[in-house]
Amino acid sequence: MSRLGLRYKLLAPLMLLVSLGVTYWLWQHEQRNAQIDRLEAADYNLREATGSIDQRIATYEQILRGVQGLFAASDSVRREEFKTYLDSLQLGAEYAGLEGIGFLQWTPHAQLPALIAAQQASGVPDYQVRPEGERDFYAPVVQIELLSGNSHLILGIDPYANAERRSAMERARDSGDAKITGKVELVIPGETDTQAKAGFLMFLPVYAKGQPHETQAQRRASIVGWVVAPLRINKLMASLYGTRSTAMPIRIYEGVKQTRESLLYDSSEGTDRHFVGHSDAVEYLEVAGRTWTLEMLGDQRRARPISKDNSGLIAGAGLALSMLLTVLTWVLTTGHSRALALAREMTRELRDSETRLRHQAEHDALTGLPNRALFSDHLSHALAQARRNRSRLALMFIDLDRFKPINDTLGHHVGDALLQVVAERLQHCVRESDIVGRMGGDEFVVLLPVIDGDDDALVVAEKIREALNEPFDLGCGQPLSLSSSTGIALFPEHGLDEVQLTKNADAAMYLAKDNGRNQVQLFRVGVNVVG
Repeated sequence: MSRLGLRYKLLAPLMLLVSLGVTYWLWQHEQRNAQIDRLEAADYNLREATGSIDQRIATYEQILRGVQGLFAASDSVRREEFKTYLDSLQLGAEYAGLEGIGFLQWTPHAQLPALIAAQQASGVPDYQVRPEGERDFYAPVVQIELLSGNSHLILGIDPYANAERRSAMERARDSGDAKITGKVELVIPGETDTQAKAGFLMFLPVYAKGQPHETQAQRRASIVGWVVAPLRINKLMASLYGTRSTAMPIRIYEGVKQTRESLLYDSSEGTDRHFVGHSDAVEYLEVAGRTWTLEMLGDQRRARPISKDNSGLIAGAGLALSMLLTVLTWVLTTGHSRALALAREMTRELRDSETRLRHQAEHDALTGLPNRALFSDHLSHALAQARRNRSRLALMFIDLDRFKPINDTLGHHVGDALLQVVAERLQHCVRESDIVGRMGGDEFVVLLPVIDGDDDALVVAEKIREALNEPFDLGCGQPLSLSSSTGIALFPEHGLDEVQLTKNADAAMYLAKDNGRNQVQLFRVGVNVVG
């Protein structure tokens, strides 16, 4: 067999190998992109849940501050007055999780008999302090109104006798702020459901009327009691998300350790899912003096689809195309020179197709900007170049303010058009050597691979902020207004690798949002702490 004939014979297997190789690369790349999209969505959902919980806790605290004012403004609050005040608050379903509100009276040991006698004379003839025993100080429940259950059975319980609850009460007394306990198994007397549910107690101090309480010593001297509220975390989450709470695989832990003992809430309670699982995202929330850990679990059996995974489609189509090209190549090689010409044409078309597919895999379909994977490659190359040249670079994280209301109100087609115009404005604000990318949703990134000083990055960021403040006329009836929050991290000052630089730019962006939005924030060590 001639050398030319041998080449023809090997052409079909070679075509098969090349086609399968391209198919495998595209399949792997699509799987990676789908994984990135899933993690981004998990992080976004968890940050949204963290913000909602934080707002609800703040609402509970405001309710307790109103009750604090009632007791602080009066020498004595009768039970009828207390009940009338709480009824006026109309604590409905939007305050779910709040099981009731009560008042604990600070009582030295010598004054305990007088307290018991006064409570028995006020309409509670069987009033006794529980648990029994001699202590230097007591803080029993003297007033309580439960939203459900038997309030009478709570009267006389002294949480100050419990070491952990006493610690929370003393921290509240010394600071003047609301404080909560750790995890408490709550059983509300009189409820049909007698099973203990995880929750916590919130305490807010009440000081003597007219007495100073500016310093810790003054607060300790003028304390007269605490407003207390038992709270259940499962009802809180159900009121925030309804049936969605069971579709979002979230766990909440008391403290930073993720153990079964510290578990406050698990959306999968009652299902067959194992306790140990993979976390897609973790957030920390400061709640009235304690830290909660929120964990989004990587459970694809229960989580809603959050990204479209085309890897199966790519694999199937790629295999079919590979086989077709192989058969065609084998058939056409029987024509020798004609087959060789056709094979070259097919190879060129295959390369063109590969180029198009590679571009689609590495760029955002909506804006045409580099996606997270390609931008990460650009950033890695820029960092390597900066290390070799001992130069500086800047990384910007840009988040659009008020984009979600526009997208939800006017529809996704308007939101998509708005994102396309935003991408164009960003590209007009930077040099050709700079790189603009889209991380997903309404988040963009900008890489300035070479800068001389901090002002270079700040000037570009300010130019971007002003450009995005200009109205957007999308033909929907009236111009739309946006603003942006930008965080900047510099190499090498704020990070020596991609992970640290990205983390600090992201932290600076969230600080810009926390400071009022529509701002540019340069990362500062020790300042950019997002709680």
